[in-house]
Amino acid sequence: MKMPSPALAKAGASITIPRCFFQTQRLSTHCSPLRQRSATEARDVSLAYCTFRKDPGQPGAHFMTPDEVLALAEQGRNTGCKEALFSLGDQPERIFAEAREFLSRQGFARTLDYVAAMSELVLEKTGLLPHANPGVMDRAALERLKDSNASVGLMLENVSARLMRDGLPHAKAPDKVPALRLRTIEEAGKLSLAFTTGILIGIGETMEERIDSLLAIRALHEKYGHIQEVIVQNFRAKPDIPMASQPEPSLEEMLRTLALARLILGEKINIQAPPNLSYGDFPRLLDAGINDWGGISPVTKDFINPEAAWPQIDFLKAETEARGFTLRERLAIYPEYVGRAEFLSPRVREQVNLLVGADGYASQRSP
Repeated sequence: MKMPSPALAKAGASITIPRCFFQTQRLSTHCSPLRQRSATEARDVSLAYCTFRKDPGQPGAHFMTPDEVLALAEQGRNTGCKEALFSLGDQPERIFAEAREFLSRQGFARTLDYVAAMSELVLEKTGLLPHANPGVMDRAALERLKDSNASVGLMLENVSARLMRDGLPHAKAPDKVPALRLRTIEEAGKLSLAFTTGILIGIGETMEERIDSLLAIRALHEKYGHIQEVIVQNFRAKPDIPMASQPEPSLEEMLRTLALARLILGEKINIQAPPNLSYGDFPRLLDAGINDWGGISPVTKDFINPEAAWPQIDFLKAETEARGFTLRERLAIYPEYVGRAEFLSPRVREQVNLLVGADGYASQRSP
């Protein structure tokens, strides 16, 4: 682990990046999601690095109604989006009466059941492929989500329980318990549900804890074969969070971690790094072994990092191709899972068939 980061990044990039159906070109992918911020409240009392979570009464705190969800989904469909990404806080109904009252008016007891119903609504009415990211999920929630979601996600963030101690970033955040998040990922594997997870760097973890987290992800994938994508996300300080003065990880640190991720995870797992969080330096992330840029939405901002604008697709394409890669649009489920019957419910499979090309990537034709 003492290698200079340029050499380590070169080692990560030298592994064959998954090329799927392309044998003569290196491939980098992105998707076109509509991001639904279905609920901003969460039961985590305090999360020192998060600007997404809101308490009832705070500016921006909101549960989207079914009409609002559908209206935004229709807007996304009309601008060419193919995915509806549902991002929301963990189980706010457990501590907030306002959340319980909203859910009750809609006919639900749990946020997890509400997001499943909204996924079904969006799939049926718009044809967008849902990808739910609602926090820790139990088996019952995952079973229902599989019926309407092409894939689901939950960031592991870090496997270290040390970060839950007083004064550290996961203190007072019961849904950040590593065992709970690992259990969610494992239950998804048992159900053959394509899964996106990842680590968050720069919140006070050690390099050893990052490596342990990547090894934990690899172990689950080796057992179930369902982790379609691993995100390495760098912390960005914001003025309105408790960790506003926390130093951000440098670009060199990001490159070093990405190269380690590629070396640990091997060539078959897709690795993503959000381009908007590295600003003008984002093309260098390709040198460290990533092969996916994640979701670039033409309709909604990055609700988790609202200060960081998406790069324009044309600019992303030009910078990607300048480094010898071909940029392709993918669906919410990666090509290597599209053809596997056990990973999609019949109703999701029907819509995927309308959107996918012969190579497993997003079709260039209109659905």
